[in-house]
Amino acid sequence: MVTTIQGEMERIVYANEENHFTIGKMHIEGRKELATVIGVLMYVNPGETLRLTGEWVHHKKFGEQFKIDSYISVVPSTLNGIEKYLASGLIEGIGPVMASRLVKRFGLDTINIIDNETERLDEVEGIGEKRIESIKKAWGVQKGIREVMIFLQGNGITPGYSSKIYKRYGDSSISIVKENPYRLASDISGIGFKIADRIAQNLGIEPHSLIRVEAGIIFVLEGLADNGHVCYPYEGLIEESQKILNVERDIVIEGIAKAFKEGRIIIEDINENIEEFKENKKLIYLKPFHVAEVGIAKMLKEIKEVDRGFRPIDSGRAIKWLEGILDIRLSEDQKRGVISATRNKVLVITGGPGTGKTTIVNSIIKIYKQEEIKILLSAPTGRAAKRLSEATGREAKTIHRLLEYSPRTNRFQRDRERPLNGDVIIIDEASMIDNTLMYYLLKAIPLNAVLILIGDVNQLPSVGAGNVLRDIINSGVVEVIELTEIFRQAKKSMIVVNAHRINQGEFPYLQDRDKDKLSDFYFIDEEVPEKVVEIIKDLCTRRIPNRFKTIGKDDIRVTTPMHKGVVGTENLNIELQKVLNPTGIEIVRGGRIFRINDRVMQIKNNYSKDIYNGDIGKIVDINPEDHKVIIEFDTGRLVYESNELDELILAYAVSVHKSQGSEYPAVIMPILTQHYILLQRNLLYTAVTRAKKLAVLVGTKKALAIALKNDNIQKRYTYLKERLQWRE
Repeated sequence: MVTTIQGEMERIVYANEENHFTIGKMHIEGRKELATVIGVLMYVNPGETLRLTGEWVHHKKFGEQFKIDSYISVVPSTLNGIEKYLASGLIEGIGPVMASRLVKRFGLDTINIIDNETERLDEVEGIGEKRIESIKKAWGVQKGIREVMIFLQGNGITPGYSSKIYKRYGDSSISIVKENPYRLASDISGIGFKIADRIAQNLGIEPHSLIRVEAGIIFVLEGLADNGHVCYPYEGLIEESQKILNVERDIVIEGIAKAFKEGRIIIEDINENIEEFKENKKLIYLKPFHVAEVGIAKMLKEIKEVDRGFRPIDSGRAIKWLEGILDIRLSEDQKRGVISATRNKVLVITGGPGTGKTTIVNSIIKIYKQEEIKILLSAPTGRAAKRLSEATGREAKTIHRLLEYSPRTNRFQRDRERPLNGDVIIIDEASMIDNTLMYYLLKAIPLNAVLILIGDVNQLPSVGAGNVLRDIINSGVVEVIELTEIFRQAKKSMIVVNAHRINQGEFPYLQDRDKDKLSDFYFIDEEVPEKVVEIIKDLCTRRIPNRFKTIGKDDIRVTTPMHKGVVGTENLNIELQKVLNPTGIEIVRGGRIFRINDRVMQIKNNYSKDIYNGDIGKIVDINPEDHKVIIEFDTGRLVYESNELDELILAYAVSVHKSQGSEYPAVIMPILTQHYILLQRNLLYTAVTRAKKLAVLVGTKKALAIALKNDNIQKRYTYLKERLQWRE
């Protein structure tokens, strides 16, 4: 039975950072015991008074709970409630100490003073003009959020995304949503087409409306891009669009035509008889992806064909000189790599761990440095750039820094008009570069420069759309040096040996965990997910630090195939924080707890901070009064305001995809059959190759066998290989 209750939130027991599902304990008017409430609550804080609509349900294990359908925030009416509410981090400029002073001065009238007589706040010790302005601004935002929330709930939408909508559109939120609710699907992270469609239907937009159909098509293409596709076959797009739109084929075709006419998509005819494109040989692109793919092919050819801007190098003499000063003998593969680097304008060097990629890079650098040729080094992530710098002893920048991204103009400052000042550009971890980033990188490469791409093509492809390195290699139009020989020193490492066995689909050599002799590769057999979690916690806190004297708790990283589930990143991070960093100064954001010394990961590009999706840092300071968090990244320290903390997640455990470009002293990976869909050979290979000193797999041999057998790399629709092969 649907009913309405009102009460004060005592504490947040759990809050999911993605869908905002929350479990809370509340003081409900008329009840002595704290009540458990469950449902979607956006950034609700202890002390906040809520009016909830929903129904009481009985859970077999947890007893009586109130299941929330909708809610509104009500101004707290008790002194304790007001103080808790203001101290929760809701308003920048008010922390626990200031909240106490405000309530002591204004009592039950505190909220009214903040709302209508802000200038009176200077009656409280420690509040000056600057802080009053900060409080006024933050309070205005909260009022705006409440108005948007009421509007959305009035149209049948849960309140989970109100804060994001307000942050994106500000005071124009309601008018923008009314005008075109489908904008939400593209503009607001986490709001998909279905939610926007529900709003649209409540606002009276017809199911067969072309504005709806076009929005659905764009949404499908954006979802396909999130899964790595740069483009998609015409017929396949129609089928996928019909699934979510539930309209006739002809209407979808009309919607595609409308999107094409408006320049939102590009339709390209494919002449080759490619069976998977069915009868209608057309590829559909979101326009930016088409621009990028065409640009990559065009610019790579141009760079390859233009003469280098410096005199030729005698590679034979250079190798003799190099072997003399280094007192080494290069392998035949390494010699080929060095010779190719001195002769080709564009070169790809690919190979697994222990095959000598670093030696080749250092050799190339020494030769070019001797000739006084300017070299630039770069990699896609901060961690990868730091590794490259450590390996070469030279400065290496992230690609974004190399291209000098400007937050003010929202553009890279290095491009065709203002190219990079370098004769040889070496890019490491090139398998991580997606379609869009490669386009902007190539725009900035001088046509007379040498471009050398280093990467392991057997790793997972980029998180973003495309499979650029593999497409370039498979096109056959640039020189490729593939390193396969494992060097003698590397053969002593079971990590290296097993990584290559995994890459060949062979079962890794598994060290018996009870043997006294230390190894760098272990497998622990356990099939119960909850027990796997306990083993991982024990490995991180006791077993590895106690047994391996050069590996501390901070050196261990857990990588996992999944985000959800018992051994997914979300649950593992909660469990590992409990044992690795259980106490200390903390700040709560949306039910998530951040403490000093926590490892955290940035989960979206923040160009103004020059920090990017996947960058990992450590919290070094928290100011509870100003709600500011200071984080140490590889590139330096950054200050995060309270409202920026939704860009961060804990990083004791990370997905295998997000671990790319990084190396850790020790890596632990759960591998269970519940990961079945994600168990692929290249995923397992990527996880193992992240480990420098120790790799531990915890799970079942059956799951391991599934991953080894599954060499069907997920198809990504791109047309870059073919474009590179075209002759103009």
